[in-house]
Amino acid sequence: MTPQSKFDERIYVARLTPHRSLTPAAVRRLLAFFFIANVVYAAPFIAMGAWPVAGFFGLDILGLYIAFKISFRNARGYETLELTPVELVFSQVGASGKRIEWRFNPSWVRLEQEIHEEFGAQRVALASRGRSVEIGSFLGPEQKAELARDLSKALAQARQGVRFA
Repeated sequence: MTPQSKFDERIYVARLTPHRSLTPAAVRRLLAFFFIANVVYAAPFIAMGAWPVAGFFGLDILGLYIAFKISFRNARGYETLELTPVELVFSQVGASGKRIEWRFNPSWVRLEQEIHEEFGAQRVALASRGRSVEIGSFLGPEQKAELARDLSKALAQARQGVRFA
């Protein structure tokens, strides 16, 4: 292994993605259930001649569909962390595919955490030279704590420098 490849060796790599508890198939089943329930509840109104009420029953199905469509579109976004002995690269990729990248020197970057006594890790951020960027904002407190712990260990390893045999 050449000395140059030692500097490019990845110490830590992570891809962070937002969690979605429902699959697209489960969403279709949920919407079908709500549609059937709305038809059942709207039928008496239609029979009484109050047919505009049926339209309002349909609006909640449309609202749910739009909300899930937006949620699944936003779930295409992700964040990546790549740490080598000489550089930490943090990237945010939005749902549209737009990529924003931050580069830090592992020797100078600080890992900042905000921890609430009752709820756990609320915020994890990388800070250096007056800049700060939050990482994993969509993660839960346990995942944020695990990310901070793993990244902290990896940064400590990167700060030890490259080891040549």
